[in-house]
Amino acid sequence: MDFLKKTFRWFGPSFGVSLREIKQLGVEGIVTSCLQIPIGEVWPEENILAVKKEIERHGMEWSVVESVNVHSAIKYGLQERDKYIENYIQTLKHLAANGIFTVCYNFMALFDWTRTQLHFKLPTGAISMLYDPIAIMAFDLHILKREKAHSLYSDEEKNKATLYFQNLDDDGQQKLAQAILVGMPGTKDSLGLEHFKRNLQALEELDKPALQENLAYFLNAVIPEAEDLGVKMAIHPDDPPFPVFGIPRVVSTYEDVQYILHSCASPSNGLTFCSGSFGASENNKLIKIIQDFGDKIHFVHLRNVEREGGGRFYESSHLQGSVPMAEVMRELVQEQQRRLVNGNQVVAIPMRPDHGHVVLDDKYREAEFYPGYSLIGRAMGLAELNGLEVGVRNGLGLS
Repeated sequence: MDFLKKTFRWFGPSFGVSLREIKQLGVEGIVTSCLQIPIGEVWPEENILAVKKEIERHGMEWSVVESVNVHSAIKYGLQERDKYIENYIQTLKHLAANGIFTVCYNFMALFDWTRTQLHFKLPTGAISMLYDPIAIMAFDLHILKREKAHSLYSDEEKNKATLYFQNLDDDGQQKLAQAILVGMPGTKDSLGLEHFKRNLQALEELDKPALQENLAYFLNAVIPEAEDLGVKMAIHPDDPPFPVFGIPRVVSTYEDVQYILHSCASPSNGLTFCSGSFGASENNKLIKIIQDFGDKIHFVHLRNVEREGGGRFYESSHLQGSVPMAEVMRELVQEQQRRLVNGNQVVAIPMRPDHGHVVLDDKYREAEFYPGYSLIGRAMGLAELNGLEVGVRNGLGLS
């Protein structure tokens, strides 16, 4: 029986981790994208082929595209969204023509993920990332100084946020802003403060039903085309899985996933199961999500978090934290068993270790990494997860 396909995210030659190094980890597939193409533009076939050939030259395959990012005009339901949807479909056609059939994407408004500390030091000395909702409120109230922020938070929350801000020196304020303003994947640059503020203000009237409607519009335009091409679309859950700055979330809960899959019934309309994103909320039952939507899981991110209450969490080691990783792995292996019975041809589901601590020699080239994407920290995660999978399989009597 096929194991989960071991993959590793690569951001290109300028991001501190080379394909030569990744190959040494026993990785089968690479997860990447055409980073240089602006969001919303069609990916030319020559760009796709160049990336694919570079990966294959190092003895691996391009297993998953992460991400073909969705233009904000589509997310916000703007008049020009149809043009960007057509561009998206054309990119899928170019990917399929070059033998790439799994696409991860997200529908998060404004930013792709949010943390409030990018250099959170653990007792071991390793460096992780942390999310603290009080820090978000402090940034909103005292750095952005957004008028609407005062109506978003309770008096108790505003008092905590003010105290938090008062305890920050100038360097602390700068680091908080830097952590929050990190832009889309594929860049180490932060959004400018004023640019961020303008974008946030433009979203103040966007509620969850409207964002869900815009997602359904996108799905019903794109998924039938993807199905014809044999492309599997795998939406990534929101990170974190609850509103930030009052912006609604539409891929955060069991019910959200249900809505998405029912909006456009197709084998191509599927999910990226991210244990860290879903696991940041204690309300999400990860095993039930796998059990009920397992046949629609086209891609797997395995990451652990330690929930500290009140929405605060940090990224823990892959096998230790609030996510019951052994149970998650067991259910994924059992989903593979179900696929063998049901005739689903994709048994070796692509899986990558999601994020990793900055450890050992990672610290000497940390500035080169995109946050969360160290080399040794992720290699440790991959080794731990691979060992866990072997143990789970042995426990189930599988070879």
